[in-house]
Amino acid sequence: MGGASSPPVDRRTYVRFTVGVQLALDATDRLVDLLEERGRPLSAVEAARHLFAARAVPQALAHSLLADVAAGDARLRLVGSAVALAGAERDPPLEEVEFVIFDVETTGLSAATSRLCEIGAVRVRGFELVDRFQTLVDPGMPLPAEIGRLTGLRDAELRRAPSAATAVRRLARFAGDAVLVAHNARFDQAFIERQLDLLWGKRLAVPPLDTVALARRLLEGRVGRVGLASLVHFFGTPTQPCHRALPDAEATAEVLVRLLGLAQERGARTLADLVALSAPRERRVYGKRSLAHGAPPRPGVYLFRDRAGEVLYVGRARDLRARLRSYFRSERQRPSVEAALAAVEEIEWRVLGSEVEAALEELRLIRELTPPANARGRGARAVYLRRRGDGLIVTETPGRLGPLGNRRQAATAARALERAGVVPFDGSDGVSLAAMSAAVEHLRARLLELSECLRYEEAARLRDKIEALEQVLARVRRLERLRAARLCLVAPAASPPGAARAIFVAGGRVAAVRTLPPGGGAALEIEAGLAAARAAAAGEPSVAAEDAEDLSALAPFLRRPPPELRVVPLRRDTVEAAAATLSGLALRAT
Repeated sequence: MGGASSPPVDRRTYVRFTVGVQLALDATDRLVDLLEERGRPLSAVEAARHLFAARAVPQALAHSLLADVAAGDARLRLVGSAVALAGAERDPPLEEVEFVIFDVETTGLSAATSRLCEIGAVRVRGFELVDRFQTLVDPGMPLPAEIGRLTGLRDAELRRAPSAATAVRRLARFAGDAVLVAHNARFDQAFIERQLDLLWGKRLAVPPLDTVALARRLLEGRVGRVGLASLVHFFGTPTQPCHRALPDAEATAEVLVRLLGLAQERGARTLADLVALSAPRERRVYGKRSLAHGAPPRPGVYLFRDRAGEVLYVGRARDLRARLRSYFRSERQRPSVEAALAAVEEIEWRVLGSEVEAALEELRLIRELTPPANARGRGARAVYLRRRGDGLIVTETPGRLGPLGNRRQAATAARALERAGVVPFDGSDGVSLAAMSAAVEHLRARLLELSECLRYEEAARLRDKIEALEQVLARVRRLERLRAARLCLVAPAASPPGAARAIFVAGGRVAAVRTLPPGGGAALEIEAGLAAARAAAAGEPSVAAEDAEDLSALAPFLRRPPPELRVVPLRRDTVEAAAATLSGLALRAT
């Protein structure tokens, strides 16, 4: 075991290699998309031109390059002097298809930064579950506490588990040539393909069949949600999903068998018929893409209007052209926006100087116009937690603990505090955030006890209460920080040339928004904004829902200001300097 160690890799070399690999994968994805669109093989020369963005590629070189690409991507195959999509030539009947349904548990949501910690799979043959596969996976990093609470996994058992590479090799052997299936397949596929790429430099030849897409098509109008738990409840299948890989794979397999029966009732006889059922329908809104023609690549807000001119939806964008074009691609939007797109007959856009200004203008328009497709415009009332006696109640009366957008979550958090038995009040008859934090720790300890005693159902109910309380506490802390802020955001204005927009924040609200013209005329506007900020800061910070919504809209820009934004203290000299800097940049750009 005493072989020579590998030489260290220079970081810049590693970064260049990683970027190069990603660019190559993106280019290969484009080639696969093109082959699917054309529905026929492409000559090696034509494919190489698309793949490498070259005007002319000699045939011998193109063939050599495409041979390497096809060898590294299982979705492609070289046929003579052409490249084609790899695929099974035989289309078997559904009764003969062997499915392997898999599920993964991970340390987080991103395949780029998170790691596998469990894989489970089951085999379905002849519409029956015939085999199972399960393995824990050593993620090579500490398991986040929230994932441990959710899954019941522990760092100690994961450290004894096989590596991700070994686990994926075992899954590959178990799956063989079977048709892969997953629920919300993109997520699981991303984690598995990351390991396949590291092991063999390849991806899956065919994307897994997605039971989410299949359920949406086969159960349209019969179910409101197609989450795994919802489908298990709808079909009455025996296995309950529980955030563990094997039970969740078994639950998905049982749902798949029911969906296969419905597919057969729809006339599906072969695997190709089933894949066609799960494919997204062609969106009718594609024909309306001309409505977005002429939109500039500038920040602003946009309004979808119907035939009568009524506003259906309001949105904002950093780049109006790119955002509006995105609505008419193949990916479906959330249901309310998709409905607005079906009825839209006109798109109006208004150019603004910056995305931060667009964020506030979007909120103003939603409040004023109450468009039906904007969730915030549907009249849902903000709620707060307030003290009553020795406990907390959910109320619409504004207070420090809120506003909270979800009444059910607020009520669950209140019950969690009651369950903890920790009095969350301070000596001044107010609510103590420190005491609420102590309640969370107390409940976490209780959750660990329940898990160790194998009282999983009670632990799951307590876990939900803890999650609600943690989310409420996190939101209240964010609002506390925002309400304490006293600052000015200075960004470019759309007009006049060289002008800036100053957003004055104090007293838990946007106290003023002023346009600062270039030159000496800005002084009066700055003084007016500062006076409004001083007046707002003189009393107690606002707890009104609209003010909290404004601050929440600004929060992302405060955390990571974009290059065109300046965040400065509430002083005349700092605001003037920021405006002058932006004015100089704007004039040089023109």
